[in-house]
Amino acid sequence: MKRVAMVTGGGQGIGEAIVRRLSDDGFAVAVADLNLETAQGVAQSINDNGGQATAVQVDVSDRDSVFAAVQQTADAFGDFNVLVSNAGLGPTTPIDTITPEQFDLVYHVNVGGVLWGIQAAHEMFKKFSHGGKIINATSQAGVVGNPNLALYSGTKFAVRGVTQVAARDLAAEDITVNAYAPGIVDTPMMRDIAHQVGANAGKDDAWGMQSFAKDIALGRLSQASDVANAVAFLAGSDSDYITGQTLEVDGGMQFH
Repeated sequence: MKRVAMVTGGGQGIGEAIVRRLSDDGFAVAVADLNLETAQGVAQSINDNGGQATAVQVDVSDRDSVFAAVQQTADAFGDFNVLVSNAGLGPTTPIDTITPEQFDLVYHVNVGGVLWGIQAAHEMFKKFSHGGKIINATSQAGVVGNPNLALYSGTKFAVRGVTQVAARDLAAEDITVNAYAPGIVDTPMMRDIAHQVGANAGKDDAWGMQSFAKDIALGRLSQASDVANAVAFLAGSDSDYITGQTLEVDGGMQFH
């Protein structure tokens, strides 16, 4: 039986690693991204390597766009089983610098995108008369507040709350809803955050990255593939009895 997954923010970074891992696990994958060109590049390389992938343009802050992307995925592959709401923004926001425009943008993308994804996936699972899996991106900054990240941390705490409520509300329909919390992942977004934090302190990029990385028990930054491995577990049958949880993939930055 063909399993179908859609990954938002699938064109680069953690999202791309998740797409490639799910493809390796036998999923037909929709690479959903605001940047259609990067999504097409990832999908093409998967197809060239014998996988099944399609590129879908999506603006996760726009409810209609998310519903359309899920529909496009189902139309392309004839089913819909897993949604990974991975797309997000992580601006550095010292408290006094936050603007209403920033607030609206980051909450619409990071929290709105997750909510619309849950709604759209739920609708599609019902259409196909089966359950499914919804997997949402939070962050270690959504488990413990991080300095200079009031907007980002706030949205990622919200994702954990929404995940828990959806897990309770949808459990009777054989739908699991979980979250994954990456730590300090060596991606373009994280390198930008490290640059900003370093610049704000009058230090270099390496100092900015180390300010986040110094508390990792395993002593190394995460690679995107580390996160993809955990998402693959949540997307597969081995996690069928797990719902409402946040899987922390941070190398041991914090323990719960």
